[in-house]
Amino acid sequence: MTANTLTDVFEEHRPVLTGVAYRMLGRIADAEDVVQEAWLRWSSVEREGVREPRAYLVRITTRLAIDRLRHVQSRREAYVGPWLPEPVVTDFGPSVPDTAERAVLAESVSLAVLVVLESLSPLERAVFVLREAFRFPYAEIAATLDRTEAAVRQLAGRAKRHVEERKPRFDVDPVARRDLTERFLAAASGGDLEQLLALLAPDVRLVSDSGGKSKAPRRVIETADKVGRFLIAVGREPSADLEFRLAELNGGVAVVILTNGRPDTFFQVDIRDGVIQCVYLVRNPDKLAGMPTA
Repeated sequence: MTANTLTDVFEEHRPVLTGVAYRMLGRIADAEDVVQEAWLRWSSVEREGVREPRAYLVRITTRLAIDRLRHVQSRREAYVGPWLPEPVVTDFGPSVPDTAERAVLAESVSLAVLVVLESLSPLERAVFVLREAFRFPYAEIAATLDRTEAAVRQLAGRAKRHVEERKPRFDVDPVARRDLTERFLAAASGGDLEQLLALLAPDVRLVSDSGGKSKAPRRVIETADKVGRFLIAVGREPSADLEFRLAELNGGVAVVILTNGRPDTFFQVDIRDGVIQCVYLVRNPDKLAGMPTA
């Protein structure tokens, strides 16, 4: 296999490898490190013994991601305030033409699901990602993780029950979500508390991630009154030149706020029954570097 062929094969499967690594780790830099390490191993392997490059590459990437996840878990235990996954642009493009498959991929990369995945063991998380997001056969997952198929089925069942029990139930209609996001942004930035409260569920939650590196609540804020008043207070603070950008992130519409042309804040809302149930806010600068600015 020539060097060009090696590269072509790897690039063909890179989207899947990156998708697996990101869903395992929730951070783009960690995912890219894992995929780069997979490339290094792929470029030096004896290709004559590799009959199925895709399966081989997924196996390497998954195992590297499991090792990385075990390493970063201790780091997250010392994290300042709530931890949220790093927002990622999700444009599945023509590579995923099937609407049902797009819906599955979008949900598996949503902030709500990724937060729940943090509570799984590394092995459970790997099985869930490979099975639920990418529809890998149990036998292939078993080979990837060096486990029996029966053990993988047991892990898959346990992980799926855990996620289903803890995953919030949100509406996924993209048109409704975009409309409510725009109305939410207008009310919050315009200081209209009454209008803002009308968009919030009584038990709405605001989860903010700053990592202690910028100004943001270090605890979850709950109830419409507290969330609404917090957002209005933030909107009234004097600030530099602000710009707002709507973007497709983590499977749904989100807002990126730019300060002097640089990403300063990401927020996204989850809705149910026509009102906002949860507001996610990311202000950790380390997690905003990849945000779209146009």
